[in-house]
Amino acid sequence: MSRRKGSVLIIDDEEEIRESIELLLSSEGLTTDTAASGDEGLRKIEENNYDLVLLDLMLPGKSGMEVQRDIKRVDPTLPVVIITAMGAIETAVTAIKEGSFDYVTKPWNNEKLLVIVANAVKQRMLMSENIQLRRALKERFGYSNIIGKSERIHSVLDLVTQIAPSRSTILIQGESGTGKELIAKAIHIKSARADKPFVPVNSGSMPVDLLESTLFGHVRGAFTSAVSAKKGLFEVADQGTIFFDEIGTISLETQAKLLRVIQEREFMRLGGIETIKVDTRIITATNVDLKKLVDEGRFREDLYYRLNVINIQLPPLRDRKEDIPMLVEFFTKKYCDENGKPLYRFSSEALKVLMDYHWPGNVRELENVVERAVVLAQNDIIGRDLLPEAVTAPSSRFASLSSFDLSRESSLFNIIDSFERRVIIEMLEQTGWSQTEAADNFRIPLSTLNQKIKRHGIEIKKKRERPPVPSVK
Repeated sequence: MSRRKGSVLIIDDEEEIRESIELLLSSEGLTTDTAASGDEGLRKIEENNYDLVLLDLMLPGKSGMEVQRDIKRVDPTLPVVIITAMGAIETAVTAIKEGSFDYVTKPWNNEKLLVIVANAVKQRMLMSENIQLRRALKERFGYSNIIGKSERIHSVLDLVTQIAPSRSTILIQGESGTGKELIAKAIHIKSARADKPFVPVNSGSMPVDLLESTLFGHVRGAFTSAVSAKKGLFEVADQGTIFFDEIGTISLETQAKLLRVIQEREFMRLGGIETIKVDTRIITATNVDLKKLVDEGRFREDLYYRLNVINIQLPPLRDRKEDIPMLVEFFTKKYCDENGKPLYRFSSEALKVLMDYHWPGNVRELENVVERAVVLAQNDIIGRDLLPEAVTAPSSRFASLSSFDLSRESSLFNIIDSFERRVIIEMLEQTGWSQTEAADNFRIPLSTLNQKIKRHGIEIKKKRERPPVPSVK
């Protein structure tokens, strides 16, 4: 049955009227169905999908008003257009107040009736499209992208389902690459805020002044370059969710302002005096031990307990290795589709290598490895030879103890310092001297890595492009 122009159910006890309207609508390409009573019409609505109901007010038995109320209980979004006699316009107006889309009077003007029908069908189709878009959004950011059969990942998803409808702040903890933002998006999309903004904030990548301006906005003239007023991300996320990644890196000053937003649900723009109220759910994530930062005086204890109302611990990939085959299959299909290639598969030998590796970069590292292999592959079987050396021979990444001076004159601290310095240099070499990527691989904040680089006196080379990967014959 074609639904290109819509489907209309006509409920009227007069056969002549049913046939007349059916002929008119059919001539415009609409699909039609008829019912001679309210009960028959309700049965058809329960069994079929219609875009519009044309309903006579004067029906035998159950009145048109009663039928409309029953229709709204079955399908609240289904538009109803009332058909009424000239003497019952007051009743038709009452019907509109109770949810009718519009009304037409007998005898009707064909052109006017067609306009009303077209508008009602259009409204119904727009509603259907919005529902489909919301479903697509849930498919994109819901559980379909959180892959795994392990008990640990299922426990996380059960917790997400339980806490998503609440207003509570949530702290997601886990190593870099474990999917913290993906879990935050799943919480948002399963909540009542799903049709409102989800706003991510990378707290660790901005200086203090820029971060506060980004979060709270500013008024014109708040600082030299503030030539106009600007909304902050908290305003953008009003009624929705704001997600702070690397929450442990924000300054104590910004922490105090964030605490006020949580407690009072209000803030002021930089340079402003007006208080702005917001209703924003806060989800935070970190790959460091926030409690340790509290003990060291680098994170406010009161803010920590405000953020840690509900805690989600994401397991590293090495603790859920049974999920690796499913993840490999998922990423292989994803990158075969993106690169216009037929569906490849990994050989049993290559899959064993992936299962044996310890995955310091977690799921993100696995995804990168699979993407690289798919791009380089020239046949449908991906072998061990297409895996990077860091995965096939991970022990070669680190210097052996024999390369260190273990004489009695060398203290343990000197040996550890020397080892740490070499590992940092080697990681920087592997990442093309990208400190951000190196910090990510080490699962430490960029500021921590920079402190270590300074302490070890490592001279940073100009960031370079990585050498091209040789083609595979």
